[in-house]
Amino acid sequence: MELHRKRESLWRENVVQAVQIIRAHRMRSGLLILGVAIGITTILMIVTVLSGLSRKIYHDLASANRPYIYVSKYDLLVEGDEGEEQARRRNFTREEAQKVAELCPDLDTVEFMIETDSEFVLRYEGEKTPPTAVIGCGPGLLEIFTLQVDRGRFISESDVAHRDRVVVLAAGPARDLFKLLDPVGRYITVGGQRYRVIGTLASRRHIFGGRPDNFVAVPVTTFAKDLQKDNHVTSIGATVRDGITLDEGVDEATRAMRVARGLRPGQKDDFAVTTSEAFIDLVKRVTVPIGIVLTIIASIGLVVGGIGVMNIMLISVTERTREIGVRRAIGAGRGDIMLQFLVESGMLTGIGGIVGVVFGTVFAYLVSRMLHFPFYFSVPWTLTALLFSVMVGVGFGLYPARRAGDMDPVAALRYE
Repeated sequence: MELHRKRESLWRENVVQAVQIIRAHRMRSGLLILGVAIGITTILMIVTVLSGLSRKIYHDLASANRPYIYVSKYDLLVEGDEGEEQARRRNFTREEAQKVAELCPDLDTVEFMIETDSEFVLRYEGEKTPPTAVIGCGPGLLEIFTLQVDRGRFISESDVAHRDRVVVLAAGPARDLFKLLDPVGRYITVGGQRYRVIGTLASRRHIFGGRPDNFVAVPVTTFAKDLQKDNHVTSIGATVRDGITLDEGVDEATRAMRVARGLRPGQKDDFAVTTSEAFIDLVKRVTVPIGIVLTIIASIGLVVGGIGVMNIMLISVTERTREIGVRRAIGAGRGDIMLQFLVESGMLTGIGGIVGVVFGTVFAYLVSRMLHFPFYFSVPWTLTALLFSVMVGVGFGLYPARRAGDMDPVAALRYE
C-alpha cells in the first residue's frame, strides 16, 4: 500500500513538473504541439471523410427496397484492357428485356433503359441547363433505384405505349430551369423536341452508381423515336423477389439473357450481369488502399513531429543537467529520471493529439457537409489517434530520457 502511494505521488509530481516546463517554454512547446496537432488532424480527416464516403456509397447503392441487378454490355468489375471488345458487343433490345422478364420468375421489376452521358442541353424560355443526361425508361425505374416523386407523377405504361413526349425532371434540371416555379404542365425543349413536364424527383445527391440529380427521364419508346444514337448505352435493371438471393437472381438473369441473345452452349457471354453489392465491393477495393496510403503519408507529419520531440527533449536534458544531478544526489534512481522526461514528452504530443482530434473532427464535419457525405465519428479511430500521438512522444523521447537517466550525478552537479 505504501509503495502504491509512493508511485502515485511520483506520477503526480512528474505530471505537475511537465506542466510547469511546458508553461515555462510556451513558444517551443506550442510549435511542437501544433506540429503534432496538424498530423493528427490530417489523419482523422482522412479517416472520417473516407468513412463517410463509404457510407454514402453504400446508401446510394444498397438503399433500394431490394438490392438490384444491372445487365450491361460493359463489365465494370473486370480488371484489364477489354474495353474495345466490350464496346463491339451488341446493344440490348426491349424484346430481350421482355424475354428476361418472362424467363425469370425470381425477378420482380425488370426495366429496359437507354442511357446517355451528359449530352443534352434542356431549355425553358430563357433558361437552360448544363449538359444533362437523358434516360429512356419505363415506370420500373422508380422501384429499381428507389427514386421518390416530388411533384406530379412518374412515367406510366401508357406513356411508353403511346410514345408520349413527356419528361420527368430530377432535382438538378428542375432547379436550373424553373427556380421557384412549379414545372408540372410546362413544356421544355429536349434535343429539339417539345416535352411536357409531368413530374419532378426528390433530390438524391448520389455520387456513384444509382441515379444522381443531373438527369431527366422520358418514355423509352419516345427516346428511341426522338433521341437515340448508336453510341447510347442500353441496359436492363431488375430487382429480385423476397426470399431470393442476389446470386440466384444473377444466375437466372444470366441464363435468360443467353436464351434471349441466342447464345449456344460454350459461347462466351456478350453481356455482363452485376449487382449493387458488387459495386460496393468494387468501391471498397478502391477506397481502402487509398485510405491506407493517405494515412501513411499523413503519418509522416507525425514522424517529423516526433523528431522535433527528440530535439526539444535533448535540449531540455542539457538545460536541466544540474537539476538532474540534484535529483540523483538526493536518491532519485535512473528510472525516476527517465520517467520524468517520458511523461513530459508524452504529455506534449498528447496535448497535440487532443488538439488534432478537435480540429480534425470539426474540419471533417465541415468537409462532409460541403460534399453531402454522412458525417461519421469513429470512437475507436479517435482513441487510436490519441494513443498514437502519445506513443510518438514516448517513442521519440526515449533516447533523451535514457541520456538523462545515464548521467553521472557528480558530473551533472559540476555542469555550468
